[in-house]
Amino acid sequence: MQKINWFPGHMQKTLRMMEEEVKKIDVLIYVLDARAPLACINPEFVKIIGKKPILYVFNKIDLADQNKIKKIKAILLKDNQRALELNSTSSGALKSVEKELNILCNDIIQKYKNKGIKYFVKAMVIGVPNSGKSTLVNNLCGNSKALTGNKPGVTKSKQWVRLLNNYEILDTPGTLWPNLNNEDLAYRLAFIGSIKDEIISIEELAILLIEILLKEYPNELLSRYKLSNKEKKPLEILEKIGETRKLLIKGGEIDYERTAKTIIDDFRKGRIGKITI
Repeated sequence: MQKINWFPGHMQKTLRMMEEEVKKIDVLIYVLDARAPLACINPEFVKIIGKKPILYVFNKIDLADQNKIKKIKAILLKDNQRALELNSTSSGALKSVEKELNILCNDIIQKYKNKGIKYFVKAMVIGVPNSGKSTLVNNLCGNSKALTGNKPGVTKSKQWVRLLNNYEILDTPGTLWPNLNNEDLAYRLAFIGSIKDEIISIEELAILLIEILLKEYPNELLSRYKLSNKEKKPLEILEKIGETRKLLIKGGEIDYERTAKTIIDDFRKGRIGKITI
């Protein structure tokens, strides 16, 4: 497999900025892509967060396997941590997030309320690139103050926004870590678009995805592409998909790149099924 390593300079700056800003923060909103949530846990964040309260947001839940998410939540959550499953584009995101934050920050809210002081609880939104952080922030604010995009690395500076009720939210750029030693983890991040497609062999990525789906979601894979059990190897399946979808180049040969892109796009858009890897 190709060695993946993508850590642009602005990510290092972001980590330094987070180290400074976290001193002022009351609670963290940690956005995870529900299609590969454990791969979204950044070890650099662990060092920065310390013992701050955390609300884990399992985003893009409409594309994920909710049975697996329940098991992952049971493993992941510790004291002073809560979790929420949502689609950051849904209209009910604000109420759901605020409800959970109120539980986590009740002591802080009551402390200032008892003193008669209007205090805005400070929350920092963190996550890997393309996890839907800025979309969530925009939804919470009811406008588009935070810049969004469907490619990793769109938000490149910190952005404070105020909610109407009791919170100030700091949106931060999607950030990976300097050395992605675990190749399986790096590829899972690539599946969900947290690493730029341009630096990856898309054919390798599709073949590895097929391999995982064969083990974990064989029925969904076979059903989506109308395959039989005859195609048992990932490369054979990719070729069969290219053949049946007529993704061909001159001379009738399979266009491996287009076929691979089709499979990756189908996964990302939820066309293969509700999947969590």
